[in-house]
Formats: sequence, C-alpha cells, structure tokens
Amino acid sequence: METLREILDAAARGVFPPADGGTTVVPQASHRDAGVIAFTAHSVVFTDEDPAWVYETLRAVDCDELAASMNARFLTALLERTGRRTDTIDALLVGDPLPGDPPLALTEITDAGHPRAARARTHRDDVRLWAAEGGVVLLGRGVAGRLEVAVEVDEEVRHRGLGRLLVTAARHLAEEPVWAQVSPGNARSMRAFQAAGYRPVGAEALLLSATARSTGCSGSRS
Repeated sequence: METLREILDAAARGVFPPADGGTTVVPQASHRDAGVIAFTAHSVVFTDEDPAWVYETLRAVDCDELAASMNARFLTALLERTGRRTDTIDALLVGDPLPGDPPLALTEITDAGHPRAARARTHRDDVRLWAAEGGVVLLGRGVAGRLEVAVEVDEEVRHRGLGRLLVTAARHLAEEPVWAQVSPGNARSMRAFQAAGYRPVGAEALLLSATARSTGCSGSRS
C-alpha cells in the first residue's frame, strides 16, 4: 500500500492516482492530520478509522460517486466519527523549488516565541519564518511531512503584488516542492499563487483535532 507521503510526492511530480472513480484509504501520517484529498476522478482518505466504514459511508451518500468524498454528508459523518473539526475545503497547490535568491529582501525571524511562529506550530513542525517589508512568509512541515507555505501581507500594502513575491520567495527558500492550501473563494490568493507558478493538483478537506485553531493568512491555515 502506498503511504500518503508517497501519493503526495508522486502528485508533486505530476503522477496522480488513476482517474477511475475510486477511493484509496490510507493511514494518517500523524495523529494531528486526517482528511480527504480529491484528485481528478480519484480520492484519498487519510484516517486511522476502519477502511470498511469509510467505503460503506461513501456508498450511502446520495450524490454523484465522483463527488462523494467531498460531499457534506460524508465529511460530516467523518467529523462525527473522529471527533474532529474542519474549516473549509481548500484548493491544493504545489510549486517546485527555484534556484537563486528570493525576489525581495528577507530577514529570518529566529525568535521561537514570535506570535506568528507560535500560531503556525499548532499546524506544522519545523517552522521557519522570514520578514519582508510589509509581510511575512513561513515554511513548515505539515500533512505527511510535506513542506507548506503561508504568507501574511499588511493591510496598508495590499494590492501591490507583495503576496505574489512572498510565495515566489518560498520556492527560492526551499529545496523540495512547496505545498499551499488556499480557499477557492480567496480569489486574490489563488491568483497570487498561480502567478508565482504554483499548480493546482486537487482539493483538500483537512480534519483538525478539537484543540487546533486556524488563523487567517493567504492559505486556509496559518
């Protein structure tokens, strides 16, 4: 059986699960993260719950079978069974690392108590944070250890392209693919990530532990 990390690594290379209308159930990579990723005509449910229960519940959802894993009824059943919570269904994007220096000046923030880093550690491990004039960009290990980016732009300097520069900078700071989760309704962020060369690969509903809390940023998670 493939692990969730193996599936994600393949997707970052452009190799996706078969578009056969099926669902793959794999164990969680950690207690922190459970959820569903919908690729083209194939879904991956990562949970430590009984796979037989997952398949039975999916079959009972009254909708197009291709949409069942992201249907509100299935997600609600999964949330109730696991005792978790969720915020939204995100677009899942990935960008390859880039050579050379970032396109703007950055200063790494090494203060472990910085409030932005402290919030990010509720969702990610090995968090690193850099400040630019008017914004911040962070990288950390999220779902299945993938490298994830999030950015914040100060209100007074928005609409000037800083978000695009920050998410581009993340690709220069990384030595492996960089992942981002963005709410589809956040059109400004979607445009910034796509302009910076990030590719949409699927949709993700992340099931958070009851104690986790998300905060606003240019992705759905801080």
